[in-house]
Amino acid sequence: MSADLTKFAELGLAPALLKAIADTGYTTPTPIQAKAIPLVLDGGDLLAAAQTGTGKTAGFTLPLLQRLTELHQDRPKPGKPRCLILTPTRELAAQIAESVKTYGTHLPLKSFVVFGGVNINPQRMALRKPVDILIATPGRLLDLVGQNIVNLSQIDILVLDEADRMLDMGFIHDIKKVLKMLPKQRQSLLFSATFSNDIRKLAHGLLNQPGEVSVTPRNTASELVDQTVHLVDKSRKRALLSKLIKQHDWFQVLVFTKTKHGANRLAEQLGKDGIESMAIHGNKSQAARTKALARFKDGSLQVLVATDIAARGIDIEHLPNVVNYELPHVSEDYVHRIGRTGRAGSEGQAVSLVNIDELKLLKGIEKLIGRSIPKVEIEGFTGHTETLGTTVEKRKPRPSRNRNRSSKNGAGNGGAPKGASGKGRAPRQRKAS
Repeated sequence: MSADLTKFAELGLAPALLKAIADTGYTTPTPIQAKAIPLVLDGGDLLAAAQTGTGKTAGFTLPLLQRLTELHQDRPKPGKPRCLILTPTRELAAQIAESVKTYGTHLPLKSFVVFGGVNINPQRMALRKPVDILIATPGRLLDLVGQNIVNLSQIDILVLDEADRMLDMGFIHDIKKVLKMLPKQRQSLLFSATFSNDIRKLAHGLLNQPGEVSVTPRNTASELVDQTVHLVDKSRKRALLSKLIKQHDWFQVLVFTKTKHGANRLAEQLGKDGIESMAIHGNKSQAARTKALARFKDGSLQVLVATDIAARGIDIEHLPNVVNYELPHVSEDYVHRIGRTGRAGSEGQAVSLVNIDELKLLKGIEKLIGRSIPKVEIEGFTGHTETLGTTVEKRKPRPSRNRNRSSKNGAGNGGAPKGASGKGRAPRQRKAS
């Protein structure tokens, strides 16, 4: 079946899944969905390169739901799921669990999500009942296996999502432990933002003659993202950020810092400037992270300050503003950061605040994306431009766009937040993103 299919009905999905898709309002699959769904339905293994925001979650959720209904009708035994979805972070696990629930609403399949940072006892109690699909982070899964609450001997389908980030976070040993517990006869799906050498090595030991799809050219930045750099002294970054947010009425601003302590400090400082902000990182409790994410997604929180790892799983279809308060040490992380705006056909802007010590990092980013990022002067803040040897533009940053938008392009991209403040645009015709 060709990869340029334009309707979900042509992908071979069952009526119950098509009804669930229709309930969400989606009509047109994204490229990763059009390519991956038929391959998964055929029962083969899959190696897929797709970044967050491409609709990849529905790309594996929809076909695995159908596969589980086709493989056999026997109900699973308590503690013995038929499908395991492994993911690196709590937020992404919760997001996938919601997707499974949404698309499986008309099917007799049960799902459950487990992750660390919360009391394990309610999870133990819930797993005493039969569960078809278990979504889990590696650490909590191994805890439950070690307590004989979960048995992985009946897994028919394994999904490793954001495998590259799991390797970055040091989960490789946990993943290997899990793989040894799985039956050899199974269907395995691996999703990664890029096909690095480490990912291909992992795939070689995990997948059996996999189909391979890639929908996002490696390390490219969306053409819909307006990228700018403000050259500013480190001591004046916070003042400049506050000025930009207030002057241009930015709302739903995702700000990246390099450290957890830096995220806390910046959120507190912005609060003193009258800008409501919350920080999200690995040291925050799960309750605090969930609350901050929920408020940010529904439009009631103006600024969310995050570290790179904590930001995984933040999926807002029309996020208008991303700010690099500090540039990442790894150039590819810049692409992942700004890729959280400019999604699903909507425009976005990514602003980087760069001090003299970060010029080398900036050069690396520009080399990676293959172009120079415009340097924009803000009166009273611009500095050390002569060091960079480049022209500084005198154009102004764009004001914030409408806060609540309702178009949806492809399943699983997050959707416009319900109840967001501000006036919204009229819905646009749904089309492939």
